[in-house]
Amino acid sequence: MTPTVRHFRWDDMPKEVVTDTISRRLITGDDMMLAHVYLDKGAIVPKHSHHNEQLTYILEGALHFWIGEDGDEEIIVGAGEVLHIPSNVPHRAQALENTLDVDIFSPPREDWLNGTDS
Repeated sequence: MTPTVRHFRWDDMPKEVVTDTISRRLITGDDMMLAHVYLDKGAIVPKHSHHNEQLTYILEGALHFWIGEDGDEEIIVGAGEVLHIPSNVPHRAQALENTLDVDIFSPPREDWLNGTDS
């Protein structure tokens, strides 16, 4: 069986409102997920971890990350920069300005797909 090639346009993808300050668009393959995440300045991503490996690529704006169980490691990721977050590493973030980030997850985030993420 030949796999199906699919073509997407971000503007055609539905935008899901996650909170008053965060929304996202998702594209999912068999073993990976690509997301546009839109964060208003001051938006908070609460501390969490997941078994999915994550790459966060900032296209516009900046995110301040706190890494680890106690948030001891702090990293500011700006436009043109990428942060790799290994599986099961606790992290939280705050948008320092209006931000567009591209998140890549492997495997896809099932909690994002079924709406059970908090």
